[in-house]
Amino acid sequence: MEAFCLTDSGKVRDHNEDNLIILKNNNNEYLLAVADGMGGHKAGEVASSIAIDYLKEKFESMESVGSKEEAISWLRSTVSEINNKIFKYTYEHTESKGMGTTLVMCIYTDEFVLFGNIGDSSGFVYKDNKLFKVTKDHTLVNLLIASGELSEEDAKFHPKKNLLMKALGAVNPAEIDIFDVENNIDGVLLASDGLTNMLSVDQIENVLKMEASLEEKAKKMIMKSNNRGGTDNISVVLLDCESGGK
Repeated sequence: MEAFCLTDSGKVRDHNEDNLIILKNNNNEYLLAVADGMGGHKAGEVASSIAIDYLKEKFESMESVGSKEEAISWLRSTVSEINNKIFKYTYEHTESKGMGTTLVMCIYTDEFVLFGNIGDSSGFVYKDNKLFKVTKDHTLVNLLIASGELSEEDAKFHPKKNLLMKALGAVNPAEIDIFDVENNIDGVLLASDGLTNMLSVDQIENVLKMEASLEEKAKKMIMKSNNRGGTDNISVVLLDCESGGK
């Protein structure tokens, strides 16, 4: 097993509101996460750091994530606590009103793999040289696609394609989507929309197919995103499961 993460401010933004983390415990259980903050007065990076810092605190305070059911319960309760913390911060710091963050997470164990997300940061699995998106973006265009009012092709050019319908700090209570995937996978990718808005799944897949280290692959993805405009902060978390971690 090997993991690597990298974040970059991109070509347009003057600071980085993304936060990300890779954690591993003594039971060979991994927690990976990317949070993409939003809000004025640099409040977005406060929201995303609240999310990531609290995930770290909670994960490191327990020996194991337990069973799949216990891990799902932990994900839901921890996200609810993060949301409360963000709302408390904005109540105490009125200048940060309106701040929030997306959050995508993955718990990887020898027994199961879980993804959780709220917002439009994305979780993927990699298997047999193919990349598959696991999570679903909580955006206006995705709602319109699901209702049949918009085609996937038209969604790419919709003027409000990045309008979020859910985020931590924006709705209370906040509920994340949980995805249970089979654990015989070759890898995991988490990314902020700074990557997925610049590169297609095929383009990301081509980088993952390279004979290169995880660090080289992450740097390549960020370089390609910046070459295509780099209009947002770009974050990448990679986990190489070595043919399912067996």
